[in-house]
Amino acid sequence: MGLDAIVEEIKAKGKAEADRIEKETTAEVSRITAEARSQAARIKAAQQEAAKKEIERIRTQEMSGAALEVKRAMLNARKELLDEVNDKAKETISKLPADKNQKLLKSIIDKNQANNSRIYSAEKDKDAVKKLTKLKHAGNIDSIGGVIIENETGTEYLDFRYEIILKDVTERSLKQVSDILFG
Repeated sequence: MGLDAIVEEIKAKGKAEADRIEKETTAEVSRITAEARSQAARIKAAQQEAAKKEIERIRTQEMSGAALEVKRAMLNARKELLDEVNDKAKETISKLPADKNQKLLKSIIDKNQANNSRIYSAEKDKDAVKKLTKLKHAGNIDSIGGVIIENETGTEYLDFRYEIILKDVTERSLKQVSDILFG
């Protein structure tokens, strides 16, 4: 056999082998593709079922959510109204006429100065407070009015700032005020 014949035979065997590999590869690709399509169909079906369930869950949730949202909006509106009433009360208290303010301060101081040594007040009330008590005026506080009375060691104090009194009254009477405003 000549060299050309051997080369031709090797080429033929190589081509045959390449054809065989190509057929096997094509078959394998077809099998993998078919399996992938089948798996994709199963996944799609499962996702569609899950989507249907999710849509139903969302529909139910939206109905509940809408009811809650209405309730929340009503509660927010009520809170805003109560806050507005509270703000107006603070404004009114901060603008008390001097004589009424002095009477309130005198009442608070007379009832609470025993066994205490220092008093703090709002800047606007400083002169009136100094006239109403023998306690040492220890400084000014950021307040719409009222006083803080403190013992000698500073370990106990009584907070009679008007906004704190208003807050306490508001908390104690919130239900009653809410019933009056909202029936």
